[in-house]
Amino acid sequence: MHLSALLEKAQKARCNLTRAELLALLKLEGEEELTLLYRGAYEVKTRQVGKYVGLRGLVEMGNICAKNCRYCGIRRGNTKLERFQLDADAVVRMAEWAYGEKYGSVVLQSGEIESDEHTELIAGIVRRIAAFSSGEMGVTLCLGEQSSDVYRHWRDAGAHRYLLRIETSSPDLYRRLHPADHSFARRKKCLQILRELDYQVGTGVMSGLPGQTAEHLADDIIFFRDMDVDMIGMGPFIPHPDTPLGKNLGTPPEYLSGQLRTGLKMIAVARLYLHNVNIASTTALQALAADGRERGLLAGANVIMPNITDAQYRRQYQLYAGKPCLEENADHCRGCIARRIIGIGEDILWGKRADSPHYLRRDSMPQIG
Repeated sequence: MHLSALLEKAQKARCNLTRAELLALLKLEGEEELTLLYRGAYEVKTRQVGKYVGLRGLVEMGNICAKNCRYCGIRRGNTKLERFQLDADAVVRMAEWAYGEKYGSVVLQSGEIESDEHTELIAGIVRRIAAFSSGEMGVTLCLGEQSSDVYRHWRDAGAHRYLLRIETSSPDLYRRLHPADHSFARRKKCLQILRELDYQVGTGVMSGLPGQTAEHLADDIIFFRDMDVDMIGMGPFIPHPDTPLGKNLGTPPEYLSGQLRTGLKMIAVARLYLHNVNIASTTALQALAADGRERGLLAGANVIMPNITDAQYRRQYQLYAGKPCLEENADHCRGCIARRIIGIGEDILWGKRADSPHYLRRDSMPQIG
């Protein structure tokens, strides 16, 4: 099928492409073809959510993590890292600043910790955010695998969304990325529990992983459909030198441009296939190109998560190498991202939670052929 006909088919209805057609789009390489792909995805985005960007103020609460993922800079085995954990007052202060600056939502992110103390720390913070904002501020948690009781406790406290990235939907590739004590089945089960508890459920993958194929990426997008996710946070794999997966990998310019291209294609194809989910243009894109996040928006993303963490902690929370904006404070980040978004012709949903249209509508999903 000619590319223009394939894009027209994708635009007509949600989940209207076969696996082979998803694969064909993901394998596009020519600049003219990619321009058409991004333009087609942007048309779907503007039809679903308009030319608007939802902002989520990101608070990196701490880099203490029980996991030892082979690609992550805050993995348990990284002994070069100075560990930190913010207390409740510090997190709430940052959230209050974001609320005063008309951020409609915050994201609370940290390494994965399972303990009663940590559970109550998060619950207390969420309740305080709900109290000072009269329940208006959206709260997204990105705190890893937890029990059903913990997820329920945080939902009852006032959390609205939960982002739990699967990183890859391939169990085999997942095993290669993680130690033996990390369970793909448990991570998938956690996503199912979050859906049952009526969170707006988010997940995502890394693109450009060693050993990953276009077929893997097509299956990732189908996984998003099958898990009925409301929001997607994807990013290109960027090696971290203090990890087993990244210590021997260089980042020459051609590697970085290829990773950026793959990341943008994943945003565009996910938008063309899933239509009404929220899709983030992640900071990792900006690590690959100065205008990476803007290019993500123009490829179909509609959410950006500016970092509002105090600058003194940002260097200790590097999941990958080359993370941008490490020296900037929250005020500078707000002004910078606002100028960037307006500069490409998009508007910002100041003071709005910008909930996922898919979550709000819960439309039916046809099976692929």
